Amino acid sequence: MGKTRYSFLFLWLFLTTGSVAWAQSGFTVSGTVTDSLTGQPIEHAVVIVDYDRSTTGIHTDINGRYTIRLPGGSRVIVIRRIGYVPFRTTISLHQNRELTVKLASVASQLAEVIVTSKSFDRTVNQPLLGVSQLNVSLLKRLPNALGEVDILRGLQLLPGVTSVGEAANGVNIRGGTTDQNLMLLDETPIFNPTHMFGLFSVFPPEAATSLDLYKGTVPARYGGRAASVLDVSLRNPSLNQFSLRGGISLVANKLTIETPIVRDKLALLVSGRGAVNDFLLRLVSPRFSGIRAKFGDGVAKLFWRLDERNTITAMGYTGVDLFQTDLLGSLANVNAAGTQYAQQTTNGMMRWFHAVSPRLNLQTTVISAQYRPEIVSIEDSTANRVVLKQALGQRQLKSNLNYQLVNQKIEAGVSGIHYSLNPGELIPNQSPSVNYRRAPAEQALELAIHLEDEISLSGRLALSAGLRYSYFLNLGPSVVRQYRAGETPDVSTVVDSIRYGRGQVSARYGGVEPRIGLRYALNTHSSIKLGYNLMRQYLQVVTNTTTPLPTSRWKTADAHIQPQVNQLVSAGYFYTSPTAIFELSAEGYWRNTQHVLDYKAGADFLLQAYPETQLLSGRSKAYGLEVMLAKKKGELTGWVNYTFARTFNQVSQGVSLSDQINGGSWYRANYDRPHSINLSLNLNQGKHHSFSFNFIYSTGRPFTAPEGFVRYQGRTYPYYNERNGARLPDYHRLDFAWNIYNPSLKHRRWQGHWTFTVYNLYGRRNVYSIFYRTEGQATNPYQLSIFGAPIPSLSYSFEFK
Repeated sequence: MGKTRYSFLFLWLFLTTGSVAWAQSGFTVSGTVTDSLTGQPIEHAVVIVDYDRSTTGIHTDINGRYTIRLPGGSRVIVIRRIGYVPFRTTISLHQNRELTVKLASVASQLAEVIVTSKSFDRTVNQPLLGVSQLNVSLLKRLPNALGEVDILRGLQLLPGVTSVGEAANGVNIRGGTTDQNLMLLDETPIFNPTHMFGLFSVFPPEAATSLDLYKGTVPARYGGRAASVLDVSLRNPSLNQFSLRGGISLVANKLTIETPIVRDKLALLVSGRGAVNDFLLRLVSPRFSGIRAKFGDGVAKLFWRLDERNTITAMGYTGVDLFQTDLLGSLANVNAAGTQYAQQTTNGMMRWFHAVSPRLNLQTTVISAQYRPEIVSIEDSTANRVVLKQALGQRQLKSNLNYQLVNQKIEAGVSGIHYSLNPGELIPNQSPSVNYRRAPAEQALELAIHLEDEISLSGRLALSAGLRYSYFLNLGPSVVRQYRAGETPDVSTVVDSIRYGRGQVSARYGGVEPRIGLRYALNTHSSIKLGYNLMRQYLQVVTNTTTPLPTSRWKTADAHIQPQVNQLVSAGYFYTSPTAIFELSAEGYWRNTQHVLDYKAGADFLLQAYPETQLLSGRSKAYGLEVMLAKKKGELTGWVNYTFARTFNQVSQGVSLSDQINGGSWYRANYDRPHSINLSLNLNQGKHHSFSFNFIYSTGRPFTAPEGFVRYQGRTYPYYNERNGARLPDYHRLDFAWNIYNPSLKHRRWQGHWTFTVYNLYGRRNVYSIFYRTEGQATNPYQLSIFGAPIPSLSYSFEFK
């Protein structure tokens, strides 16, 4: 017993002596924690210290004071309090230290997350529904495929915005087709918004400053599309500061220069991006082994301040693509060793801004846009190049007058657009098996005038009322066939034809397009909204594929193809927390579209002189509910949203089965995906680290599966009955990004930024499409996945000022 007592006594003396020795060899860290805005002490703030794989902590007292004793060496200190942005630092302890910290209130931060809606904003106070904004700096922190910042992928994290898969040539918004979205880059139209068949968007993220998505109430100044408007604005160059930005990723290299030319008067911004690393695609997937892909784009913007009342802005943009593969078919009658898909976009804009008075200004803009896709099939035996060319040109002149009052904003404007369209030209060169063909060119005019009044009627009630009148003229030269009354256009039903000379009007359409938005404030933090929208679309894409290829055909309205007319009714509830940290929105909508185009079974309209013989006209209906919760400030920011959306089409032109789809019944559109969930989280770990996660889930899209197979003369043919009667498996994916901001450069003019991304973190083999292949006596189904494994990437970006 005595030995045991002495053993415990010895152990107690050893531990006590060790503790005293440790305390005597340590150092004291003390200080005060205060509010950065008010200077008031913060009570019960937690001071946490990590050292030697252990953690200790203490709370501040009523005066915001703390004192903690730590062993010497390098120590990480974190100070946090609910409602404040955490403070992190690393200190080297060789003596007692005084560490006074000012914590920034989360409520005083600038919002880092998307502004879900402009519908309840005290500074803007716009009574519009379905208006979303994305912070471009936030996009750079989100996980991106192969490390390439992508505006369209960021949009797909918003409610009501989907696509048909990774290789989608655009986005589907509230039940609309990809061509029903008016996509603008500094006011110039973008006809194909993606590179490499939808893997990357054409919008230059280094030069973009803001992007607004109108998927509900669209302002009256926009027209020409039926579903939505995406307006991407490029940054005006600084008039007094030089800056250099750039980056390197697995896909592309980019560089942006911003420089004053005449200080405070004239400045230039030039941004370019080039992708020549196509050999890396073979490392991503063996399916990409036969692919050669290169793309590039560049933009230049000049800003000239003439005087205090006048400025001139000029912008030029060009983008090119070259994509070669043996996975897709070649042109008809060509035994090709490979097929090249190329496209070029060339846009230009010049805008004169004149401030008549502090409240009244006039903007006049001249716009030019050219889109030139082509397909080149290289013949196997002779290496001859058979080329299919297309071209779409748009020239526009518009002028807007804006008058701003205290509680009212009035806008009026006029616009004129000239379309020039080459639907297709087949150039055989030296091929003996291909004949030269050219589809008739198309010319058209679209004229419009609009007036909009946005007014606050009372403290609770605000109204936006807009009226747009559009008038469309299809111009000659052209030949318009006449068909038997009551029958679908076909070669067998032609009864006559009319020839129109150059400039003669062969068809005309027009009408009013009202836009109404009403907001009623329930209190200082919540509101309800109602909206109605009508838009006409005179230019559309004709395609029989889910993702429009360069073989798709743009088509203007004519004597037989009527413009699409879309009506949208929406209602919503919006709530913003008193500290503006949280934002909740719920929007429901119903839309009806007349004269949507679909194709007949076996349609071939690429070089067709009379495409109306290959097309069917019908109607579409879509409805849905979008709910979103966002946390806009703090250490952890992000949002989660859920969308329920349905889209159905109906085509029943006549009594013949060839004039109907699915017997004239409603059928699911290609992009009908009833359920979608998007989760995006961004965790800021001080000034040098941030972590981001994206989770995406959606119902699989519909597709047309064969009902069976018919064997005829030794060959197997699929038999199709119901269009879009089957669905692909559900889609879901998790992405991760780690952003590292170089601490050693934080006080210098050169700033570095590393991003490590894993796209499709758990390697989900999402099915893009299902195809069938005849092998011997059997026909077997196969699933195609674009990204069927985790895709890690590392990118570096820099900024010099």
